[in-house]
Amino acid sequence: MSVLSSTPLRRLGALTLLLFTLLLAWDASGLDLPLARLFGTAQGFAWRDQPTFVLLLHTLPRWFSSALLLALFIGAVWPWGFLRALASPDRWQLALSIALGMAAITLLKRVSSTSCPWDLAQFGGTLPHFSHWLWGVRDAGPGHCFPAGHASAALAYLTGWCVLRRSLAPEVARRWLVAALLAGAVLGLAQQMRGAHFMSHTLWTAWICWTLGLAIEGLRRCLPAGVARVPASLASLNKT
Repeated sequence: MSVLSSTPLRRLGALTLLLFTLLLAWDASGLDLPLARLFGTAQGFAWRDQPTFVLLLHTLPRWFSSALLLALFIGAVWPWGFLRALASPDRWQLALSIALGMAAITLLKRVSSTSCPWDLAQFGGTLPHFSHWLWGVRDAGPGHCFPAGHASAALAYLTGWCVLRRSLAPEVARRWLVAALLAGAVLGLAQQMRGAHFMSHTLWTAWICWTLGLAIEGLRRCLPAGVARVPASLASLNKT
């Protein structure tokens, strides 16, 4: 039986490669700057330091994401809610894959020389615009702005879709996927409105997190047989 039932892992791999090609096409299109100009001018970005906007779409979402991840790690040991329907290895895979997704984005940002839109001359800063593909080519700015770190507070949860799709009902996994994508889109758009990121930064964060989740699921398939599993269904969820 395929690890993802009606959605084989190899088909998801092909989809991932297609998305990679589309992202390269987006980068080549140069649409990042025109989209940024919808919210920024030569005087800067009006929403950059708006207190309520920053609180609701930056500070609070980060806190909520961290609290949810902590709750998932706690649930890996002492299951709660839907986690009761997952085997222990699946609970740990869910929590660890999300944490690894966040860590991967943070690491990539640390080594990136790309500065944020609000640092660029087109938007009130002083720096020229360089493609984030020019690794090692510094724009004389602070850098560390690619990919989108804030959006990973939601998009890192994409890494958990594979394990939920395998272990729970497909509808539960689908809702998880949609929620992560919608939340990531909102956070990514908010950061674009503030001038913290280009659209491509958010799109690459989504792709990286998705691909990492798929890779972790593939590695899980390589584990020796005999790992205990607990059958799960919506019916069992309703009983808890």
